Amino acid sequence: MTFVIGQNVIDIEIKALKLLKKSMRKSEFEMAIDYLYKTSGKIIISGIGKSGHIGSKISSTLSSIGSSSFFLHPSEANHGDLGMVTKKDCMILISNSGESSELLNLILFCKKIGIPIISITSEERSTLAKQSSAVLLIPKNVEACPLELAPTSSTTCMLVLGDALAITLLKKRK
Repeated sequence: MTFVIGQNVIDIEIKALKLLKKSMRKSEFEMAIDYLYKTSGKIIISGIGKSGHIGSKISSTLSSIGSSSFFLHPSEANHGDLGMVTKKDCMILISNSGESSELLNLILFCKKIGIPIISITSEERSTLAKQSSAVLLIPKNVEACPLELAPTSSTTCMLVLGDALAITLLKKRK
């Protein structure tokens, strides 16, 4: 019984990844890569909760391929760390709902200094998506958690999108 449950979770996550691949918008992905490629400063990633953990891993992967990157915790940003962000940077903001209140000041700051925002979200009409330069959508409502509470498939999709950005950027830079 427990083995079958485990297999079912994997099946649900595979389904989410197939939906992600099918629903990817070429123009948005290529726009995101273009922003990252043209960034002369740092690629800064932020998110709260599980999205933040995924953002930290994406930042680490970008650093591994030679792209200057760091994770900026939104709470720390709101308490003085926005000074680490410059006009030469690019921001990737991650939020499944696109309505994480902790990201609002980051969005406003990016808009104020004119740096691009790449968002990873499941909500195309969210505040985050509307304020973004490029929107990378993940499938919604396909979590393996039967209560739809614990992020599972959504974080898997975020992670895979981050890897896709990193490897595409690596190959573009040769």
